[in-house]
Amino acid sequence: MLADGKPELLVPASSLLVLKVAVIYGADAVYIGGEMYGLRAKAKNFSKEDMKEGIEFAHKYGKKVFVTANITAHNRDLDGVRAYFEELKEIKPDALIISDPGVFTIARQVYPDIEVHISTQANNVNYMTYLFWQQQGAKRVVAARELSIEEIKQIRENISKNLEIEVFVHGAMCISYSGRCLLSNYFTGRDANLGACTHPCRWKYYLMEENRPGEYLPVEENDRGTYIFNSKDLCMIEHIPDLIEAGIDSFKIEGRMKTALYVAAVARTYRQAIDDYFKSPTLYKSRKEYYMEEIVKCTYRQFTTGFFYGNADRSSQIYDNNTYTKGSTYLGIVDSILEDGYVTIEQKNKFSVGDTVEIMKPSGENIKTCVKDMIDDKGSHIMSCPHPGQKIGVLFKDRADKMDIIRK
Repeated sequence: MLADGKPELLVPASSLLVLKVAVIYGADAVYIGGEMYGLRAKAKNFSKEDMKEGIEFAHKYGKKVFVTANITAHNRDLDGVRAYFEELKEIKPDALIISDPGVFTIARQVYPDIEVHISTQANNVNYMTYLFWQQQGAKRVVAARELSIEEIKQIRENISKNLEIEVFVHGAMCISYSGRCLLSNYFTGRDANLGACTHPCRWKYYLMEENRPGEYLPVEENDRGTYIFNSKDLCMIEHIPDLIEAGIDSFKIEGRMKTALYVAAVARTYRQAIDDYFKSPTLYKSRKEYYMEEIVKCTYRQFTTGFFYGNADRSSQIYDNNTYTKGSTYLGIVDSILEDGYVTIEQKNKFSVGDTVEIMKPSGENIKTCVKDMIDDKGSHIMSCPHPGQKIGVLFKDRADKMDIIRK
């Protein structure tokens, strides 16, 4: 819980740029992974230098940075973990996120002053588990995603006020219990519990009878197969009061492999919703439709409230497809301001002169505008930017500022 009584808004970042976006667009804290020992091996992750710069940037704005070290460690990992924590002592993050008791023990030995948060991977479902981790020296415990609002309330009532509760409130859900999945390892040899998940829960599956090899039957009676493990995305933007009343200290957004557009859209919207509620519950209630309109302007599957209101049922799964819904296209983020009103952008998706686009500002304002002109890195005027990663100068009808996100 923050000093002003509001819950912390904790946002993921896959890179230094996305960390800066998270901070600028409303996060109170950002969680990141280093190049080792976090559960997103395929994410870009942070080098030691980027981590240092990101922490300094966040601290400049009065925000915090937490570093994940939440793998389920094997013997071969332990010496490396110890050396990694020695390096982190120089960089000074605000907390470590850990699930493995052995890794936790090493953290307490190597870096006794660092705040330690217990990851959802530790399957924290009851107040005795919370009390156990507090006795070991943990400052915060992340709830398993399978808990209801009522169970979280019961935990809050049975633990010390000094022990913080962190809960996922938005993002992708894992079909396996609190993310402990063996499917990836079984099918591909890539261990989800070491950060290399290949997301087999999103694949299409058929049924085959043992004595009829090669005869694939759809589990559902259609010709598309079935995504029997595929969960909808969690979204609690319309239930902020229930989360606050449950005594949750930190609202966590999932998505450490997401784009800057996703992070900005989700962080900004939850920031607005939390702030609106504390200004006036009536104001918050009146703006629910707006919150949802903004949330769907990035990629998502379909939305569910997960286990918050009881056990998730069939309506929480997606049985007929594995496609994201794409509410808008990420075009780029303003890097700098040039003369005559032009701004520089590293293009993420193609757009053209004459297109109507939207300038998304950290303040919450969205400005529909027109692309008036475009120049390449040699200063030549061009009509479109078809090459991903192309660095261009753009002139919009309306003013765009540094860190504004451009979407279509």
